Amino acid sequence: MAAGVPMNRLLQGDVGAGKTVVAAAAMFTAVRGNHQAALMAPTEILAEQHYQGLSRLLTPLGITTGLLTGSTPATAREQIYAGLANGSIHVAIGTHALIQEQVQFHSLALAVIDEQHRFGVDQRQALRDKGSNQGERYNPHLLSMSATPIPRTLALSLYGDLDVSILDEMPPGRQEIKTRWLPGRDRERAYAFIRKEVKAGRQAFVIYPLVEESDKLDAPAAVDDHKRLDEQVFPDLRVGLVHGRLPSADKEAVMRAFKEGELDILVSTSVIEVGVDVPNATVMLIEGANRFGLAQLHQFRGRVGRGEYQSYCLLISDSEANGAGERLAALEQSNDGFVLAEKDLELRGPGEFFGRRQSGLPELKLASLLDMEMLQKAQQEARAIFADDPQLEKPEHALLKERIARFWEDATDIS
Repeated sequence: MAAGVPMNRLLQGDVGAGKTVVAAAAMFTAVRGNHQAALMAPTEILAEQHYQGLSRLLTPLGITTGLLTGSTPATAREQIYAGLANGSIHVAIGTHALIQEQVQFHSLALAVIDEQHRFGVDQRQALRDKGSNQGERYNPHLLSMSATPIPRTLALSLYGDLDVSILDEMPPGRQEIKTRWLPGRDRERAYAFIRKEVKAGRQAFVIYPLVEESDKLDAPAAVDDHKRLDEQVFPDLRVGLVHGRLPSADKEAVMRAFKEGELDILVSTSVIEVGVDVPNATVMLIEGANRFGLAQLHQFRGRVGRGEYQSYCLLISDSEANGAGERLAALEQSNDGFVLAEKDLELRGPGEFFGRRQSGLPELKLASLLDMEMLQKAQQEARAIFADDPQLEKPEHALLKERIARFWEDATDIS
């Protein structure tokens, strides 16, 4: 941030690794230089969590914070607009509401984006476009944060335009989540374990691969099993349901009820992969675990183990096809998201890493995506060439210039 050019950095770290503390330090640096900072999160619950956490860290240092989401009442909204415009609010935390036209900053020097893959390029740029100082436009520093572990080699290829920082350790005292892979016939044991934990005052997640039963896929579904769990398995407990087809307001309401302890068990699809932080939840039961990728399973597991209690992840799978056995065994053996991400890349290959075919990933003719040393050398060489001859005008760069021109022709050809 002191380099004189805008920072453009991706901060990767497992759930609970301390990314928020790093963001707070960057915000403190911006405010100490008489500027402002903003953090944009993909959901209201996540924005509120950041607001509470950052306020605890920054308020004692004399830094004022403001929360702006779609649910912010009109009166409070107007006060926040005014505070951001005159500089009396130093740090803004919010959702997409931060990129509305009405939001004007006095001097925005740092934009932080949490779960950056949940935002489009235009939305991320819209926050940076809020950078101005006495009417003069400029690019603020950008810190993107992601709890989705991406292998270092893939990060270099996908985010070659970003500097990548990795938090690869967990804070002292953080407990390891005990993970067990169970066959479908042991489902009742898993239910008995959940009941025992709830009786002790804890809460549990139950994750499903589908919203509703499908003729095409033989996989467990959230809506149907929620009814069975609510009426037959846990009739005496409070069982909630959340999935991607619910309106956003309903999703937020159910997640908030679970967070505040009004529900004992939350039945969900993959919508809870990131976001809700419930320190009291100690059990993550994943049905149809063979249908999820390794990185995604690790993300689900990271929803528990966030409090003082020992936490558990139970994987139920009736199939070991398509490498599922290796994935589930790897999850039992390691709690390190980056080790698992490398394993996932090795098992699935780069094209399938994010769960669906990534047509945008280039085929590397000379290097494997697992060849870290080669990728780092290529990145260093590219930077050296750019520093020496940015327009590629030297004779020795003629072929490279031609190849780049052809690349952009192909990339922009929509015929």
